[in-house]
Amino acid sequence: MLADADRAWLAASAESLDRDNSLAHEVVPRLAAAGLFGLGVPREWGGQGGDVWDGVEAIAAVAGESLTAAFTFWGQRAFIENLLHSPNIVLRERWLPPLLAGTHAGAAGLSNAMKFLGGIEALGITARPAASGWRLQGSIPWCTNLRPDGFVAAAAVALPQGARPVVAALVSGRAGLTRSDDLDLIALRASNTASLGIDGLLLEPADLIHEDAGAFLPRVRPAFLGLQCALSIGLARSALATARRSGGAGREVLHEPVRAQRAALDAATASLREGLADGRFVAQPAALFRLRLALADVVQQALLLELQAGGGRAYHRDQPLSFARRWREAAFIPIVTPSVTQLLGALARQAQAAPSGTGSTSGHMLVRPVTPMGPATPAVSAPDPVDRPSPRSQGSGA
Repeated sequence: MLADADRAWLAASAESLDRDNSLAHEVVPRLAAAGLFGLGVPREWGGQGGDVWDGVEAIAAVAGESLTAAFTFWGQRAFIENLLHSPNIVLRERWLPPLLAGTHAGAAGLSNAMKFLGGIEALGITARPAASGWRLQGSIPWCTNLRPDGFVAAAAVALPQGARPVVAALVSGRAGLTRSDDLDLIALRASNTASLGIDGLLLEPADLIHEDAGAFLPRVRPAFLGLQCALSIGLARSALATARRSGGAGREVLHEPVRAQRAALDAATASLREGLADGRFVAQPAALFRLRLALADVVQQALLLELQAGGGRAYHRDQPLSFARRWREAAFIPIVTPSVTQLLGALARQAQAAPSGTGSTSGHMLVRPVTPMGPATPAVSAPDPVDRPSPRSQGSGA
């Protein structure tokens, strides 16, 4: 899936991609040239066939080398997935070819929409009637894969007079749409992450991904989150593989915890694949939320095991810096929208609203809240539910 040459470039470029944007312009074209954006896209629409799981595994493979490149990949592939589910054939035919070819960037600016769907916040973009559509006002505070030389971003828009919200494609270069400078992030700095200001942007019916956000978003949420979970899968696989290789004298005690976390990772990954294949997550989003939480927890535990296995070497600047980078990358996993805090809140609200005895056990897994990274003992538990302190984090956008 990931050719040796592409893997080598990602590994050699990972530090630069994390700390600055000097290679940001290369990521999308390279991933496109590798054929990765077409995985899971029907052949008749220019892809390589397969299903969304092929996209998940591709993003996971990239995340194992560079989370920055994988996050960019996720933004592109998530926007492509929106087009695959859109009834707007003209829009799909217009944008799929340049997105698959990597000549244009796609941004899944639906974090606000997903929080709106969960009752967490109001939509950040509003509309007023115009002669040929609507004029938009608002902002997207955080959006990834906004390449300065051209992008199209998905966003949910609240229409006036109580009309149903829509999902729209916002195209760079149009009057009323402004991209900020890159956000000053502590990591992932080559991900072309910025904010969008919207002031009088004209939205025409031809730019609608779907005319009913309330019907569309629940259908695309499983792919949106499933592809996002690939970030955790790839990062955890890489950290656990490094921990397994790094064990030296006196570190045999880590073998069982590494094995247990790999088993937890494999179990969560298998459940994610099954749920995406049979469509259960459309009607059972809580099951998907729990898997997202489970994978986020495994990432944190995997990084602690990698640190313990590497010992003092991981803290030296004169040693390979891959651990320090992965530590920063892992810190992003709990806060990417929907964040761990938001998901825990959504599950808590569901449990309160559900009949007694049913709310807390819906879905296929119960998981502990993600543990903030800190000192840990080697005695990492198997994937059984354990009470842990809830993290204090806020979600980023996407």
